[in-house]
Amino acid sequence: MNYLQLHEQNKEQSLFGRYITLNHIEPLLEKYNAAIIGKSVLDKPIYTLQFGSGKVKILMWSQMHGNESTTTKGLFDYINFLNSNTKESERILSKFTFCIIPMLNPDGAELYTRENANAVDLNRDSQNLSQPESIVLRKTFEEFQPHYCYNLHDQRTIFGVADSGKPATVSFLAPAFNESRDVNDVRIKAMNVIVAMNDVLQQYIPNQIGRFDDSFNINCIGDTFQYLKVPTILFEAGHFPNDYEREETRKYIFIALFSGIEFLSENDIVISKIDDYLKIPQNKVVFYDFVYKNVKINYDNKEKIINFAAQYKEVLNKNKVQFEARITQIENLDSFFGHVVIDANGEQFSSEETDFPKIDQKANFYLGKSKKVVNGLIIN
Repeated sequence: MNYLQLHEQNKEQSLFGRYITLNHIEPLLEKYNAAIIGKSVLDKPIYTLQFGSGKVKILMWSQMHGNESTTTKGLFDYINFLNSNTKESERILSKFTFCIIPMLNPDGAELYTRENANAVDLNRDSQNLSQPESIVLRKTFEEFQPHYCYNLHDQRTIFGVADSGKPATVSFLAPAFNESRDVNDVRIKAMNVIVAMNDVLQQYIPNQIGRFDDSFNINCIGDTFQYLKVPTILFEAGHFPNDYEREETRKYIFIALFSGIEFLSENDIVISKIDDYLKIPQNKVVFYDFVYKNVKINYDNKEKIINFAAQYKEVLNKNKVQFEARITQIENLDSFFGHVVIDANGEQFSSEETDFPKIDQKANFYLGKSKKVVNGLIIN
């Protein structure tokens, strides 16, 4: 099966980039007859979509963190497939019933923040249920009684696949259900789906799939639902080279959704694939957006050669996310990689502010007399 062609056929063209709000998706919600199931802190509607009539029920939610929009795009691409009136989509709809909350945190989405309007991380509120959005998700879970849960997120560009030097473009987790991180039949079901998705994704982004840390935290929604004996799968949409708008990554979220559900449609017997699951390398914080090597500086009247790194800060400006590169780390980069690596070859650092890099300084400087760096990148 040509998954990339399938994605192109079903890609939701109205959604693009990192800033996805309720205003962007409401025409799609109307198109697919979404229902309002609650309100946010700022009284914005929280919608649900239901498709299919099958026995196996799957609950999915995205943008629990408002600034994590890649999975929302991939989710609407998959929703378009479900409504494509093809033999394949009709077969899936006959086997599954989907309950989808495309944007759990509409306030955070508009503000482009991780938290909701009360500055609460909804993914740490599964026990207190202190926020209206948390209550909506828990009520939907209890009323829908899913057989599987899909917890859809983004992760930062800092994550790589172990020490491979490859970015973690997509990462998964079958969350723990207790402190000792035991494995039971419920968790095995989630692991098996992840293995199936990994097998397919390796054909498209080899060595760019990670396994998220499974430390137990009952306040996290995935851990809670796994504890309540419902197989839960965490999706983390990460970085693909030069894809800061996450338009490439959305393809692989679509492929993961498609291939995982295809696996569930064809497999009823639970055969443990825990060994294959554990072979997926763990996520690790090993990347900066920019690494600058062999840079000469003059510090205390002494010349020395240093390395330093810069990271993009995401800033919402006039309804668009801008990426501002700022110096993040000086030296101590031996175990880190850069999505962009610039070797100064001993050229002298200089800037309008200082003669040496400082933490949180904008990455605008010169290397020697001929190399001008603007917002992290050499422009001449």
